[in-house]
Amino acid sequence: MFKKVLVANRGEIALRVIRACKELDVKTVAVYSEADVDSMHVQLADQAICIGPGPSTESYLKIPRIIAAAEIANVDAIHPGYGFLSEKAEFAEICDRCKIKFIGPSSKVISMMGDKNTARATARRLGVPITPGSDGVIETEDEAMEVARAIGLPVMIKASAGGGGRGMRPVLNEATLRSSYQQASMEALKCFGDGSVYMEKLVERPHHIEFQMVADSHGNVIHLGERDCSMQRRNQKIIEECPSPKISDAMRKEMGDASVKLCREIGYENCGTIEYLVDNDGKNFYFMEMNTRIQVEHPITEEVYGCDLIKEQIQIAAGMPLSEHILKSQPRHHSIECRINAEDPFNNFQPSPGKIHHWYAPGGRGVRVDTHVYSGYTVPPYYDSMIAKLIVTAATRDAAIKRMRRALSEFQIEGIKTTIPLQSKILTTSDFQQGNYDITWVENFLRQEGLVKG
Repeated sequence: MFKKVLVANRGEIALRVIRACKELDVKTVAVYSEADVDSMHVQLADQAICIGPGPSTESYLKIPRIIAAAEIANVDAIHPGYGFLSEKAEFAEICDRCKIKFIGPSSKVISMMGDKNTARATARRLGVPITPGSDGVIETEDEAMEVARAIGLPVMIKASAGGGGRGMRPVLNEATLRSSYQQASMEALKCFGDGSVYMEKLVERPHHIEFQMVADSHGNVIHLGERDCSMQRRNQKIIEECPSPKISDAMRKEMGDASVKLCREIGYENCGTIEYLVDNDGKNFYFMEMNTRIQVEHPITEEVYGCDLIKEQIQIAAGMPLSEHILKSQPRHHSIECRINAEDPFNNFQPSPGKIHHWYAPGGRGVRVDTHVYSGYTVPPYYDSMIAKLIVTAATRDAAIKRMRRALSEFQIEGIKTTIPLQSKILTTSDFQQGNYDITWVENFLRQEGLVKG
């Protein structure tokens, strides 16, 4: 086992990794920007090193500064969390060259699956269903038009190096195709430093289903079921649940088997997620992409399968086989997660940074809150707006929904706006309670409620 791990991230995921390390008796090093000096992950790490100003481009995305901090602290390994450098093959490769273990898959696998076009080709080769689309990167607007006409509208333009809903644009008609191509490419260049895009057939009103994969260096490759992430606004997840209310046992087995086959064939190690679109009839599924990192919503899988995925990541990276309880784990209960964001849902979701004057988190049986904030903490304006994850677990889906409604009603946050009122409202709708929703549902609901235009 490692003696000391550097956490190359911030916020709740950094704190989550630090806590897992403490339970493994591993020392931790936090890196932080000047804006995060008062963050809880800085306070609870064994050692903390400032790596630059507030903007992530001057701190958390600066590989040389993170490597320098790792060498100063003499760490054995680096955990990248999610976002930032977690799916940057170059970062994993540099860690390897510096004899620092990257807690995640190899740089080769990250590169292979991080390029969405290559990932689609790999899935196709292995017989995993994919949506019709371009054979590779689309170089020009004219080529985009040709491909769209060949596969038929509507289509989705996607960033090859993308993730998190960035660099994506749906195209419903030819009139908007050229501008959508430009917008997707520009956003991809800004977010990922790579403006290349590809195109695939848009599956209308699909469900976004992801399978949690875990694999070690001893030949063990398993999945821990699926999460339904269809509750999205502008491709950003709002509410997730495990298991999905949409997936049948037969489809779950088929998707799970395909996911295990894909991971085994590419030599995947550590935790990762394979993402699919499932059509609204629940009869067909299509490979979308693979995230070669831990996911924001991993806690609901932990609650349903009774495991600790962060500790498992660290142990796998240290060369240990999968834990016996992971290998034999069976799903039990139902879990739901609400992402609590510092945004005003009644003002076009404007970010709401600022000082939290009062903070009271819900508790009680089956309630978990993952967060790095507290009363008196100032939410900085530089980063993703998520400030907490509220996770509830109960014996049935109906009981989990009622528990989440109760927990949301207990949450007290003063000084900033949050998404809690919107999530509370969504949970009271008959559509959510019956599991009758897809990735278009939130946008339609917001329009009906007069919260967005169009």
